Amino acid sequence: MYLKQTTLITVLYLAVNTHAFSIRPTAYSISTPSRYAPSPIISSHKSPNYKTALFMAEDADDEIERLKSMAAKLRADAAKLEAEKAQQLADAAEKAFNKFDTNQDGEISLQELKAGLEKELKIDLSEKRVQELMKEFDASGDGALQLDEFVTIDQFRNKLEALSREEKRLAAEAKKMAQREAEIAAMAQAKIAILNDGKPTMSDKFLSILPYLFPLLDGVQYGRYILADDGAASNPFVIILAVLYSLYKVIPFSGFAAFLALQFLGGNPSINRLIRYNMQQAILLDIALFFPGLISLLFGGLLNSANVQLPGILSVISSDAIFVSLLAVLGYCTVSSLLGQEPNKVPLISKAVDDRMPTVDMLDFDSEGNIFARRKDDEVDDKKKDEK
Repeated sequence: MYLKQTTLITVLYLAVNTHAFSIRPTAYSISTPSRYAPSPIISSHKSPNYKTALFMAEDADDEIERLKSMAAKLRADAAKLEAEKAQQLADAAEKAFNKFDTNQDGEISLQELKAGLEKELKIDLSEKRVQELMKEFDASGDGALQLDEFVTIDQFRNKLEALSREEKRLAAEAKKMAQREAEIAAMAQAKIAILNDGKPTMSDKFLSILPYLFPLLDGVQYGRYILADDGAASNPFVIILAVLYSLYKVIPFSGFAAFLALQFLGGNPSINRLIRYNMQQAILLDIALFFPGLISLLFGGLLNSANVQLPGILSVISSDAIFVSLLAVLGYCTVSSLLGQEPNKVPLISKAVDDRMPTVDMLDFDSEGNIFARRKDDEVDDKKKDEK
């Protein structure tokens, strides 16, 4: 009803202020002088429609005044209805307040609010939900509702429904989050199962030192002066090394075959990480042994072209130093591996191995659900995107 009255007031207001009842003014007629008349004469007679237009103007003014009066009355009626509605709400709130205020102390405590709402709405409310209602309507923050803070039962019901909807929304989001976390955990478990990064067994420890035979046998050439010593011939280590070196050289392309085998097996995630780590480190150590020979060859060529002859003792010392350094590195790697620890303290080489070793974070799933290993560069790019 209030909406209809407001609409009618608006229409009347527009009608009054836009002069819906317009008055067409009556003009005086001016007679055109005849060409044959002695002088022009302007007629002062009024149009025959003048009286009719005058009456219409008076009627329009009366209509405007009537519409203004109706609009004012409708506005007054609307204000009265609003006041009555507000009074009804206030009366309903006061009635409910008196019903809830069981101890008649002039305020509604948390317990009184809970008991009153449960009785009126015929539902069970938790202490937390009642506290949320109290927090919503307790403007003074004193932990109780006074009469000016109290609202109607319908307003309490609406607020409870809003809180319930919000709680359901949060619960749905939490459920989705839990499902997502469960999926992530399952994916991580699948990655861990594929990538054998667990603690090495005793057999894994012994197998992990075998790859270092590859750089050891390739480095024997630098130990020719030490191994050729008369006292070394009776050393069991030297004897075993001589046998292995002989077999290594007898097999065609043994060095290349060993390189391919270590490279292939070192990328197998099902093999224990310690074994894979030592395979990769053995490859890099063997590659590192190539550079002393290359430097010696280039440096010797330059000296020969300059007709400079270095003392032979320098060649012996440099070869012995390289071989002893190699034995020290291999000894460290062997002891660490037998203790179940990664030998990751070899300068430069261990850092390169760490960069080559796949981790759980580098594994990902393709569109078909298969796991593949991403490159370190891809992982770095993803981190940069996340930071942006």
